[in-house]
Order: sequence, then C-alpha cells, then structure tokens
Amino acid sequence: MTNAPTAPKRVLVLGGTVYLSRTLARLAVERGHRVTVAARGTSGEPPEGAEFARIDRASPEGLEALRGRDFDAVVDVARVPAQVGPVLDLLADRVGHWSFVSTISVYARNDVVAPDLLEPTAPDSSEPAVEFYGASKVACENLVREKAGAKALVTRPGLIVGAGDPLDRLGYWPLRLAEGGEVLAPGDPARPVQWIDVADYAAWLLDAAESGLTGTFDAIAEPVGMGAFLDGIAEALQGIGVLDGPPRLTWTPQEFLTEHGVNPWAGPDSLGMWLPTPDYDGHCRPAARAVAAGLRPSPLGETIERWWRANAEAPQLKAGLSREKEGAVLGAWHDRTRAFAVPED
Repeated sequence: MTNAPTAPKRVLVLGGTVYLSRTLARLAVERGHRVTVAARGTSGEPPEGAEFARIDRASPEGLEALRGRDFDAVVDVARVPAQVGPVLDLLADRVGHWSFVSTISVYARNDVVAPDLLEPTAPDSSEPAVEFYGASKVACENLVREKAGAKALVTRPGLIVGAGDPLDRLGYWPLRLAEGGEVLAPGDPARPVQWIDVADYAAWLLDAAESGLTGTFDAIAEPVGMGAFLDGIAEALQGIGVLDGPPRLTWTPQEFLTEHGVNPWAGPDSLGMWLPTPDYDGHCRPAARAVAAGLRPSPLGETIERWWRANAEAPQLKAGLSREKEGAVLGAWHDRTRAFAVPED
C-alpha cells in the first residue's frame, strides 16, 4: 500500500464527527481527497475541509442528502443493522470500495482464540442495546458482504486507543504514572493486553480505500503483558520529561480488587485495559494477517506521546480510580499482607 493516492478520491465517511470516523475524515482531507461526512450533526463537528451532509439513518427519509451521488470509497462505523441495510441499498452500486468497521466482539468465545462468531441479530434489527453489540455487528457484516460483494472490506478492531478516546481506557495510566507515588496495578503482570492506535487504524482504512483492499481482517496490534505495558508507558513519559524514574507498582490479585470494588476494562472505579481471568483468556486476536495487509501499529511510546500532547493539559477522564479509592485499596492490601506475614524469630 502507498501513503499517497495517485489522484483525489471521493470519500464518504458515514459518521465522521466522533473519534475513529472523525480521525479518518481528517486524515482523508489532509491527503487531498474530496471528503463528505454524513451524520445527524448532533455528536460533534466534521473536520475542516470536509463537506457535511445531514442524514438520519433512523428515519425512512433520512438518506435523501446522499441519493443519486457517487463515491469512490465509503467507510461505515454503524452498529445497528436496520441502519446499515438501507444505505447499502442506496449506494452500493454507486461506490467503488465499501469499508465496514466491525469489532472483535463478533467472536463467540473470549476464553480461547477461535473463529466462531455470535449468532447475528435479524438483518432489520434496530436494537441499540450494548448486550447485542457483537451480534448486531455480525448482522451488519453479513449485510455488507451481501450487498457490496467483492468491493467489501470488513475490519474487526479490538480496543481502539489514542487521542479523543471517549472511554479513556488508556488515558488513566499515563496520567496516574505521571503523578508518581505507589500505583495500584491489576492482577498478573504477564496478563496480555492488546489495542490498536486510532491514528494507525484510520491510516490503514484510508490506505485500504486507496488501494482497493478487500476481505475480512482483525485490526489489532500484537499483545504485550500488563507489566510491559505499564513499563512502556513509564518509559515514554520519561522520554518526554514527565517522569523521573520507573513507577512504584503494587501488583494486587484480581480477586482482591473485585472484593474492594475495583472494576476491569473501563468506566468508574476501573483500572483501564485490565481484563480478568479466565473469562477473557483468549480475548487477544492474532495481528499478523492485518500487518501483512498493510497495518502499521505504532510503538507504544508513540501512542502515549500522541495521547499526552492531545490530552494532558486539560484531562477530563471518564474512567479510572480516584486517588482516594486507590489509596483505600492499597491500604487494605498492605493490611492484609501484614496480617499474613510470618513473624521473624
């Protein structure tokens, strides 16, 4: 794949105002493409230089702004099958390349790396509830392959991190390590974590649109252990002069964390990117096929530096532990370890 197209393309981003889709639209504008962002316009602003087309995919008449138009490439991030089918019916025959952003949540099992998918929801399902997220994405994938045929690219990202992440699963850690002091660390340091940088993913999707890549790929970087992950963040912070030395990590068993109200993954009172065992032992997906198809994952240090430049001055985290909560859990852990310590003679 090349990083520069031979000629500007007409690129339609269905969404384009939030996180991944906005990052992709901005990058497409920077590469010189003629970009149309189609959305309701209630979640954010499209990037400068992109045309805005107001649509409402929940309405039968909501796609009129796109009727009769032709595009070289479309990228869709939708999660509701009833909103995916109609836009395919309208545009699939007028588009050169159709890229659908799915998710690794389509896989039926988390405890092993297996190819089995969840049973899809109905192709006309309008159910937005998060418990149907994976099954709805399977139904969306099927619609894209059925209606876009040989023009379809389906990519299944894992955890997307970086500047603009609305869930802050990564952001807790660089801010917390930069504060110094004793840091509560979850579970086993060897427990793997895996992610894809939003900038890398957006660049690959645009490369794929430019080159015509099709097929189905997991979109993810290789996993690393949680300990190596935290060490890598600390090294990046040292490299930009934010941290003086290695962090003071206190590794605490997952059962103890759960007992004391510490949540995995994301959200309030969570330690971001930590997934408990054994339910998520196979949650990591292989990265080699996507890398062979042009995905270029950034080193962790580059991801952290980009996040820090974008967020550190005015962080507004929606996830993680308060210092009070962390201190209480660490205190309880030290009390327990002292209670079970073997007295010296």
